[in-house]
Amino acid sequence: MVFTSEGKLGTRRLLPWLLLLAAWRAGSAQLRYSVPEEAQHGTFVGRLAQDLGLPLAELVPRLFRVASRAGGDLLEVNVQNGILFVNARMDREALCGRSAECSVHLEVVVERPLQVFHVEVEVRDVNDNPPVFPVQEQWLQIYESRLPDSLFPLEGAADADVGSNSILTYKLSSSEFFALDVKTNSDDNTQIGLVLRKSLDREDVREHNLLLVATDGGKPELTGTVQLRITVLDVNDNAPSFQHSEYKVRIFENSENGTIVIRLNASDPDEGTNGAISYAFNSLVSPLVLAHFAIDPNTGEVVIQGNLDFEQVNSYRIRIDATDKGHPPMAGHCTLLVKVVDINDNTPEISITSLSLPIREDAPVGTVIALVSVSDRDSGANGQVSCALTPDVPFRLLSTFRNYYSLVLDSGLDRELVSGYSVVVTARDAGSPALRASASVWVEVADVNDNAPAFAQAEYTVFVRENNAPGCHLVTVSARDADARENARVSYSLVERRVGERLLSSYVSVHAESGRVHALQPLDREELELLRFEPRQPNPDWRYSASLRAGMHSSVHLEEAGILRAGPGGPDQQWPTVSSATPEPEAGEVSPPVGAGVNSNSWTFKYGPGNPKQSGPGELPDKFIIPGSPAIISIRQEPTNNQIDKSDFITFGKKEETKKKKKKKKGSKTQEKKEKGNSTTDNSDQ
Repeated sequence: MVFTSEGKLGTRRLLPWLLLLAAWRAGSAQLRYSVPEEAQHGTFVGRLAQDLGLPLAELVPRLFRVASRAGGDLLEVNVQNGILFVNARMDREALCGRSAECSVHLEVVVERPLQVFHVEVEVRDVNDNPPVFPVQEQWLQIYESRLPDSLFPLEGAADADVGSNSILTYKLSSSEFFALDVKTNSDDNTQIGLVLRKSLDREDVREHNLLLVATDGGKPELTGTVQLRITVLDVNDNAPSFQHSEYKVRIFENSENGTIVIRLNASDPDEGTNGAISYAFNSLVSPLVLAHFAIDPNTGEVVIQGNLDFEQVNSYRIRIDATDKGHPPMAGHCTLLVKVVDINDNTPEISITSLSLPIREDAPVGTVIALVSVSDRDSGANGQVSCALTPDVPFRLLSTFRNYYSLVLDSGLDRELVSGYSVVVTARDAGSPALRASASVWVEVADVNDNAPAFAQAEYTVFVRENNAPGCHLVTVSARDADARENARVSYSLVERRVGERLLSSYVSVHAESGRVHALQPLDREELELLRFEPRQPNPDWRYSASLRAGMHSSVHLEEAGILRAGPGGPDQQWPTVSSATPEPEAGEVSPPVGAGVNSNSWTFKYGPGNPKQSGPGELPDKFIIPGSPAIISIRQEPTNNQIDKSDFITFGKKEETKKKKKKKKGSKTQEKKEKGNSTTDNSDQ
């Protein structure tokens, strides 16, 4: 659909316009405007935001802008009112040369959400170039013996405009001897020449001066002129002539130097030196012809002497003279039209414009990451390009307009698995053999805080002598976070609770950055049998945590720091026993511990390899560990008379509420369990 410079839709119906507007909002729209070349700065081109269906209030918040453009900063958009206007002088001939079509392509982008629109602005030709002749004067030498109706070719003018602005008409100043001959040949080129109307007499008039005027078809029309200086020569009665006035040849652009383009052959009916012919390019041929072709003066062979390039020049018009060696010499003329045939000698070109880099790892599928454009200077199938991406990457190319693509996210990202991708875009043309080119863009995946910290080990057990020095180091905990930078920075803290009559923080502290845990005061074994602490809120179902398992939310708990009492003669050789399970269903299932005796629900912790007892003064066990379990954990110290009393047991880890409910039911069985405990203790020392 083409929009005029006034922004009107013409006479189109409303429904198609709404459908087109929906397509624009999907990010694959194309608008087309038209503006004349040489328009002044600020000239209105179109109501871009209105035609795209974008409210003016959203232009600035959504970063409405031109992302990429062809032809520099010729066009600009006002982000306040959404109007597209001329920003710099546009010379159609400089932009597109003699091409019939000329347009400037823009890519317009808005964000939140990201949309890409394609806009083409046609640059209309105005008649700003007059016809121009290659020289200011053209010299002709004509023998007085030439017969009436003889034709003498002239070099015509050229007009840089296109269309009707470049259509030329010619007019010759009045003369009784000459008239103007104008013909259009097979490729729509105009050829002009002088026709001799009556015989010349050198003795009467030795030189004729005429004015040739070329007028283009523009409004207003422009003109160009050239002076014709005609010298009348004496002698000669026959000039060389070619079989054809025009020759056409096709030749591949990769033809080697020295390749014969054509062998010309002119004839002259005269005899002797008057019939001997020499071939040469006309004096008015362009330097471009002389740089790429040469002619043998004796054989008339035209050969290549410079590499041809279809993409630079695809055709040559060469005026050739055949001159005899008479006195004075006479010349015949022909035109050689060389068409250069394209081969696939240009690889595709790729341009990548980044938009959303780096991309967040939680970006939704379909996020536009970059704009990709491809081109190929060849023509036909040699210039048709297709694109592909590196395999096994979470992206894909979405074609938006001709050779323009969007690189979009095709599947989810995880920075912790892959922190970035080297995405390679490969362009392949349709030539034979096909040519390829590649361009890469590094897509960095930006981190999102989607990983909780994890400790280096699931549990920590620490033993401390009682009456330790204040500030002594107990243990260092360490946690890591798989995220990056600020998202991976870990700090440590204790979960506050009461231990007896005092707060936990009065006993121990943890350094927020290093994870070093220190005792704040001397610990008394008689006061604190076990000191437990953890960096998260305890489970309210249990009075104490019964294991050193990893906590939720990337926390760990440090517990069961046993405080061992050392007597005068070393540790009393008294062994703790732990029941393997609880009879209540609320406690859950607990596997029997390693080392449990046969038909027993308890076991004995031993010292050292082979379980030898250690009796030296000050010698303590290397480890004293109470395995974690939601079971009832009982610790007793065996008196010397082996009489077991209920007060010797310390029981913890059970729900208070459950214990109260079961208290009455178990009252009658207390003595039975006590007796069973005595039996178990006796077995545990086996």
